[in-house]
Amino acid sequence: MPSDPSYSLVNLGLSKPATALVKKLSKAVGGLFEPQQIRRVAKAKADAALIEAETQIQITDLHRRAARRFIEEEAQHQRNMESIAAEALPHLDAAAKPDVMDDDWIANFFNKCRIVSDSDMQTLWSKVLAGEAGKPGTYSKRTVNFLSEMDKNEAMLFTKLCGFVWQIGDIDPLIFDYQEKIYNNNGIDFNALTHLDGIGLVGCGGVSTISKIGLPKKFTIAFYGKPLALQMPKDSDNHLDIGHVQFTRIGRELAPICGSEPVAGFYEYVKEHWKQYLPESQS
Repeated sequence: MPSDPSYSLVNLGLSKPATALVKKLSKAVGGLFEPQQIRRVAKAKADAALIEAETQIQITDLHRRAARRFIEEEAQHQRNMESIAAEALPHLDAAAKPDVMDDDWIANFFNKCRIVSDSDMQTLWSKVLAGEAGKPGTYSKRTVNFLSEMDKNEAMLFTKLCGFVWQIGDIDPLIFDYQEKIYNNNGIDFNALTHLDGIGLVGCGGVSTISKIGLPKKFTIAFYGKPLALQMPKDSDNHLDIGHVQFTRIGRELAPICGSEPVAGFYEYVKEHWKQYLPESQS
């Protein structure tokens, strides 16, 4: 981002959705992307606080330090918000309509993300913002609030789990036996799953197996875009055991944007696990 203090994203040659998002955020947050204005507002607030204090008690070094801290904290918060918002722009869908985003959702989003300075976590927040701008209602306030409490190690652990995700109608992590090497060698074991369950990203079935029900005789699933055709024993109303872990609503909302990569060899592992359902042409 340019260092010129007059820099404003509004002045860039942005796409129509990106321009609409900038205007929406600027309106809702108050001068977002206008660094000079923000600095003036922050300084004005600090000056006002000092004047108010001076009318009641003598200004001390303590008060001056508090005012300086206030300005620095607000400046950092503004940098964080602007970095996240700027990074969201390239992720916008061409059909996005940011102008219909809920103002309360935006206010809550920036209230939570303003303290996030880690670049990797900012990327995750930017994808949430872009996704919500593309389709308002995609991310609940509950998910935004959850994200504000999730630390980087938890995000990385969740990303590892998402390396085992298949598209079976919805997206699902296929964890058949967490003791097997393909899981353990890629960071997923009992403790990892228990932690992700405990913080609310997944639900673990324990000894119970989770199933997809009401399936047709023939259908196709996919692992990161790579298809696998399955053929079930009955003409209709089949079920397919998918392991012991499923996403919560929060996990399902965050999984597509967590930046995961497919685990090497997992396609073949699942194909072997479900070999009884493979059509003869794939056996």
